[in-house]
Amino acid sequence: MTPAAENASRLRSWWGWGYQDAQPDEAECLALGALLPGTLARPLPVPRIADLAVGRPAVTPPPSLAHLVSGDPGDRAAHAMGKAYRDIARALRGRPGRIPDLVARPTGDQEVADLLDWAGAHGVAVVPFGGGSSVVGGVEYRGDAHRAVLSLDLTSMDRVLEVDPAGRSARIQAGALGPVLEDQLRPHGLTLRHFPQSFEFSTLGGWLATRAGGHYATGHTRIDDFAQSLRVVTPAGTSASWRLPASGAGPSPDRLFLGSEGALGVITEAWMRVQERPRHKASAALAFSDFRRALDAVRAVAQSDLAPANCRLLDPGEALFSGASKDGTSVLVLGFESATGPVDGRLAAAVGLARDHGGRIAADTAGGGAVGAWRSAFLRMPYLRDGLARMGAVVETFETAATWDRIPALIEAVRAEVGATARAATGQPATVNCRLTHVYPDGAAPYFTVAVAGRPGDEVAVWDDIKAAATDVLHRHRATVTHHHAVGRDHRPGYDRQRPEPFALALRAVKGALDPHGILNPGVLLD
Repeated sequence: MTPAAENASRLRSWWGWGYQDAQPDEAECLALGALLPGTLARPLPVPRIADLAVGRPAVTPPPSLAHLVSGDPGDRAAHAMGKAYRDIARALRGRPGRIPDLVARPTGDQEVADLLDWAGAHGVAVVPFGGGSSVVGGVEYRGDAHRAVLSLDLTSMDRVLEVDPAGRSARIQAGALGPVLEDQLRPHGLTLRHFPQSFEFSTLGGWLATRAGGHYATGHTRIDDFAQSLRVVTPAGTSASWRLPASGAGPSPDRLFLGSEGALGVITEAWMRVQERPRHKASAALAFSDFRRALDAVRAVAQSDLAPANCRLLDPGEALFSGASKDGTSVLVLGFESATGPVDGRLAAAVGLARDHGGRIAADTAGGGAVGAWRSAFLRMPYLRDGLARMGAVVETFETAATWDRIPALIEAVRAEVGATARAATGQPATVNCRLTHVYPDGAAPYFTVAVAGRPGDEVAVWDDIKAAATDVLHRHRATVTHHHAVGRDHRPGYDRQRPEPFALALRAVKGALDPHGILNPGVLLD
């Protein structure tokens, strides 16, 4: 049985990450709470849709579209928010965001166009929705409370429509979830090789619309690198770019829609560059007593021609939490893979570079060593965050990217300033951990986790303080407000400060031309 088929019968959590049966039970929540002083004595109960005040839809679709649309309260509640900490905390307190009036599930481009035409004529806000895994407020409507809202769920458009083995490309519908997509490529011996942490619960269209980053640390890790051509339905018509290996014909039309987060149009399918499935793999973990020397080691590997699939540096706190290290050392996880030949030599060369900067092979830990411990923790982390949230903890994760000359000072500033903000907001000690998720010859992408016991009933306000402090630190250090989580609504203040004003002027003009009624994901990228 394929992975997608195995999970088809499992129930998704409407309020938290992933599957209902994978959420921490009460005992695990209590154990997590014991790690942070000041958390609740008992976990908050799992929220129920039956306890929400879900009103009647404020709008009715025409008979020609009624078969595509659901007004079921549970369906609507599950499309109200993404999966950011802010969303989880509000759901636990019975205060979810604006619940959409209707959920539509089109099966093709024409139905998408018909739904947009109807919404434009009636002023209905349309929020494109893939897997709902956004952690930046990307699928939540926060506008006029009196405006009707339609959640446009693309997951019924989930097929690999065509495969070109000679060109190693595939035409794929945008609503395909990660496992569904890979199941259809597997018989061809191919893979998209894009595995974000949300892989099980996010779609190709969501990856494209948010310029998602995958699990791999170097090389073709961003979804931009795999996109060959896009098909996008907009209120002004359908944009379909040519399928080409490369082109110098002016500004790229695909670049207009990559990262547009559903504000300019609805991505319905794409030709994607795919690859042979890897057959050769090798990995190792190295421990460092000095985090600054570990950063130098990572830079040396990134600036070599070795191109590791994984080159992830965990600071001591992150290494301890994941089980990769228990002695206060930082851990560098290295991994190589190939479809054509052994990779042991490349791994050995990378290990040699790391040893030149003070690294030593990490001692084994239970479950496959430090590499296995980190991998298991990586997949489990979003569920653990939900468990901590049930204990009243505030857990924020944010990522960025900066050039190598700024990385050390940036990490120190985030630890000091964001940690101080968390402590001031709660009166409790705060933990700020860091790991490098992606590395480039010219810089790296640090990923931070902040955890602190919240003020009971006021956790979202604490989160807001932490987010504001983090955004300010990133801006002062000329680090991007987001490397791969996207802008959404939560990162809008930082995005507005980061983008050049002439570009903002051009983006507003494009928005006005493609979406004249302003129905597409209002508040994302632009007012």
